[in-house]
Amino acid sequence: MKDLPARRLLLVHAHPDDESINNGATMARYAAEGAHVALVTCTLGEEGEVIPPDLAHLAEDRDGGLGEHRVGELAAAMRELGVTDHRFLGGPGRYRDSGMMGTEQNHRPGAFWAADLDEAAGHLVEVIRTLRPQVLITYDPDGGYGHPDHIQAHRVAMRAADLAADPAYGAGAAHTVSKIYWNRVPRSVAEKAFAVLRDTAPEAFPGIARIDDVPGVVDDAEITAEIDGSAYTGAKTAAMRAHATQIAVDGPFFALSNDLGQPVFTTEYYQLVRGAHAGDGAGRERDLFAGVPGGTPAAGAHS
Repeated sequence: MKDLPARRLLLVHAHPDDESINNGATMARYAAEGAHVALVTCTLGEEGEVIPPDLAHLAEDRDGGLGEHRVGELAAAMRELGVTDHRFLGGPGRYRDSGMMGTEQNHRPGAFWAADLDEAAGHLVEVIRTLRPQVLITYDPDGGYGHPDHIQAHRVAMRAADLAADPAYGAGAAHTVSKIYWNRVPRSVAEKAFAVLRDTAPEAFPGIARIDDVPGVVDDAEITAEIDGSAYTGAKTAAMRAHATQIAVDGPFFALSNDLGQPVFTTEYYQLVRGAHAGDGAGRERDLFAGVPGGTPAAGAHS
């Protein structure tokens, strides 16, 4: 703890690749500015579909081994983002990818969706009390798009923040996270980005996703913070490419295994759900640490 930087950011995600798609530019920016950026991933993503034909044998319905392979992909992505602290909730493989909602994988032994909430949150409390982050990022209650592991990651993150702040809970000194944000995308930004995709690269992928396929799209009024990560576009797209089993990148666009193109967002957006908003008047925050004691970047840091 004593050797950690003054600014500390914790992200909680469901599977390897979620972090790079949702927060890659934010993570790269804060890491470059000298903040401690820590990622907790809740599963290995064993149930993911595999894009490259030469890696198709890794799928669970074939030889298997996708989860272990994705551990390596995540490590490569973190190198691209400059993030050195990435860990799995309860250790690698403690919780298993639950598959899509309503499938039999939801109830397999070890499935994250079926995990005891307080037990899973307890693993995250240890991380929070060790790192003492001022800022935490996770999903909204729907997990962005209804995936059971994303919903459970939200529940675990919010429950762990409560438990970590309770002096009567568990071991270690209590810690209150100053600000909690949910991943968001403003509808107007999504509409403009999809228009660019349709106008400039309609054949980049076999099809184009719908705006509502993008996790976390909400009315603009719900956005409280926007982080300009355009200087880290290269780092974000390189991190996404590192997740080669899951993501195909073509310039400023990408597709998942459904081959439907989507824009890569390099300004990333958030909704503050706990803590004091520190924007300019009613405007959006431009720094997730705004208003946090000691949250001002050191002189000379990138902005």
